[in-house]
Amino acid sequence: MNILQIIPGSGGSFYCGNCLRDDKFYLALKKQGHQVTKLPMYLPLFSDEHDLNEVPVFYGAISIYLKQLYPIFQKAPRWVDKILNSKPMLKMAASMAGSTNAEGLEEMTISMLMGEEGKQKDELHRMVSWMAEHLQPDVIHLSNALLLGLAPKLREEFPKAAIVCSLQDEDVWVDAMSDSFRNKIWNLMSEKSKSVDGFIAVSDFYAKVSLHKMNIPKSKLFINHLGVEPNDYRVKAFDEKQRNIGYISRMCEENGFDIIIDAFILLKQDQEFEDVKLVLTGGSTGDDKKVLKETEKKLKKANLWKEVEFHDDFDGIGRHEFFDKVQMISVPVRNGEAFGLYLLESMASGVPVVQPKLGAFPEIVAKSKGGIVYENNSKEELCSALKSLLSDRKTMKQLSTLCRMGVENEFNILNQTENLLSIYKQINNNSSS
Repeated sequence: MNILQIIPGSGGSFYCGNCLRDDKFYLALKKQGHQVTKLPMYLPLFSDEHDLNEVPVFYGAISIYLKQLYPIFQKAPRWVDKILNSKPMLKMAASMAGSTNAEGLEEMTISMLMGEEGKQKDELHRMVSWMAEHLQPDVIHLSNALLLGLAPKLREEFPKAAIVCSLQDEDVWVDAMSDSFRNKIWNLMSEKSKSVDGFIAVSDFYAKVSLHKMNIPKSKLFINHLGVEPNDYRVKAFDEKQRNIGYISRMCEENGFDIIIDAFILLKQDQEFEDVKLVLTGGSTGDDKKVLKETEKKLKKANLWKEVEFHDDFDGIGRHEFFDKVQMISVPVRNGEAFGLYLLESMASGVPVVQPKLGAFPEIVAKSKGGIVYENNSKEELCSALKSLLSDRKTMKQLSTLCRMGVENEFNILNQTENLLSIYKQINNNSSS
């Protein structure tokens, strides 16, 4: 099967679960002998830019932003785009404030969803022309519903291809906008969804959210949980680890970075946990400078600055080294998530998770039996949950074994890829009948 994945990149400045999700399926599909191409949009997928070797980045972040704000750039010669879309420029853009913040990008989001009627129509034509020259895909898989503006043109140019769209956390982006933009964007996504043959939600929880937010027929909606390759993760023996707590995600308020900091400060007021440290990884963008400065002030005021480690390398080997340092992780995302790939990466490393009872977290923990959930996402409740596990070595050791088994049995990327291929075939059969 010839499969094309269209994926918005993060540039590698922070831990991007969606980028990793798509990359893991890409590798698993290739391993099974399928022809798979990753086509990055906006920014490279990873900081080492290994995804730029064969396929160019389309809709370069700087170029489309300038064209949206200043019409003169829409008439700029092609060499200007080449400079703006060069590796150094895109790398710089990845670390800039605003690159991951919905506020201020409402008009851009609408324009992208308008497709050929939007201000980025030239980019759309350039992408489709490149695809027509280099690929003849059987399946075109859009990474999320914010890319649905591409779908009508893709349907026109590739009538025999099945067009599929993943669904994961679009609501986090869209619902952060004002009512006037929010409603218009959901309506646009519903309209453009008519050109898509099938949607794949990453959890039971988010399938329900998507049906509520978008006008998708139930017959077009499928569910496929995320997965990882367990053998890609090493498990350091529980008895060899110190009682450290980990956090792995972008260091921002949306992901509850301040909540885990405050919970740790509360925890350290109890002498029973004098030895416990907090290890933080996942990177940040320019938007997160304020919360990082406030964190430093809080920790220094509490005389805990030296009790916290910022583990800078969250990619590849660095991520494994992070999991070697911690006995548990918590990422107390304020409103929950559609999934959270970091949970699987943690559990595959034999590290249980402590998550709020929000989003898909209860679903993942129940399925894997690899951690605990707590009721209210507050610093007090998180602190209490952390204390209960840190004080119960027997349960912790048991969970460290169960979480690894849970990934092997329930979230193995090989099984999830088989399920994905089955969905592709079903969608192909439905669209051709």
